[in-house]
Amino acid sequence: MGHFIDRRLNGKNKSTVNRQRFLRRHKQQIKESISDAVNSRSITDVESGENISIPSRDISEPQFRQGKGGRRDMVHPGNDQFVPGDKIERPQGGAGGGAGEGQASPDGEGQDEFVFQISKDEYLDLLFEDLELPNLQKNQMNKLVEWKTFRSGFKANGVPANIAIVRSLQNSLARRTAMNAGKRRELRELEAKLEELRSTEPARPFEEDELKQQIEALKNKIAATPFLDTFDLRYKNYERKAIPSSQAVMFCLMDVSGSMDQATKDMAKRFYILLYLFLNRTYKNVEVVFIRHHTQAKEVDEHEFFYSQETGGTIVSSALRLMDEIVKKRYSPTEWNIYAAQASDGDNWADDSPGCRELLETSILPVSRYYAYIEITRRAHQTLWREYETLQANYENFAMQNIRSTEDIFPVFRELFKKQVS
Repeated sequence: MGHFIDRRLNGKNKSTVNRQRFLRRHKQQIKESISDAVNSRSITDVESGENISIPSRDISEPQFRQGKGGRRDMVHPGNDQFVPGDKIERPQGGAGGGAGEGQASPDGEGQDEFVFQISKDEYLDLLFEDLELPNLQKNQMNKLVEWKTFRSGFKANGVPANIAIVRSLQNSLARRTAMNAGKRRELRELEAKLEELRSTEPARPFEEDELKQQIEALKNKIAATPFLDTFDLRYKNYERKAIPSSQAVMFCLMDVSGSMDQATKDMAKRFYILLYLFLNRTYKNVEVVFIRHHTQAKEVDEHEFFYSQETGGTIVSSALRLMDEIVKKRYSPTEWNIYAAQASDGDNWADDSPGCRELLETSILPVSRYYAYIEITRRAHQTLWREYETLQANYENFAMQNIRSTEDIFPVFRELFKKQVS
């Protein structure tokens, strides 16, 4: 039996096979380091790679050693400083052995932690592993395959209704140019000879008649070339392609009212950046709708959602009404899986919170696959949270979590979008 080992190197002179084996072996420790890194990063730096540290004791390789007993012959190098029985003084500087600030081992020896760099793709794969959009497979539409017709170049055969006039004329011009180029060149030469013969003395009518006959014959040959031949005809080609009908849209509703201080807004943005990266990394057919709200709600693009400084009072129901309008206008629940993630500090007009619950209960939750409410506050929960608690008890597709600090963002995110056990 033969064994083949792939030792080809990638562009950075690292074995790709060995690297993937290493990542699988220390996967749990790497994921823990990544979870810690998410909390310490800037909100604009979530998509790059990461330096991972692993204690040296955890990367030791198994070794074969000779057991006790038997006879062993060994050769040890000598030294010119010590002889058997000498006592070695403890290194100066205390138990740590040195004057540095690091922690030394009790015996004065040790190794630094092993640090290596993982790429952006490896970072995102590990970051979003075991996550999914809940209830996506419950859409009956994803069991169907829709076929759509797309233009796919040209072909030589087809029905007259699909003829491509411009392409056919281009082929005709190219064919006539190629077929008559030599004849037209010869025609110009004969016409030049005829003019030269007419200007010389004495006249030679017989030779002129012969040239005229040749010129006429060439003109007839050129004129006999068909303007459009069946060989020139081209027809528009159409192909049918399968289009996955399981589509999803994620609504991101963020409170930007005056009660949301900068730290709270940064935590909300960090959560939404994670969500945005997760959707783009994991799914191909997910659209994202960004909605910012204070007393009024507005649909915005990605840049304005994350960087706009607009603020004001708080009326949460304005965002829910706008979402309901957009769903009715653009996203039919029979064709789309509808998701939403709402982030707020929980501050709202007291008489508006019951209206929010009613909007969710009557209009949004019945057509949504999953609705997640994230409250970012260290204070006691207010009326909005208490109204939403009644929804959580009655609707399986509604979830709510509380974020108190930056360290809670990634655990809450994983809890909201963890894979469901079938």
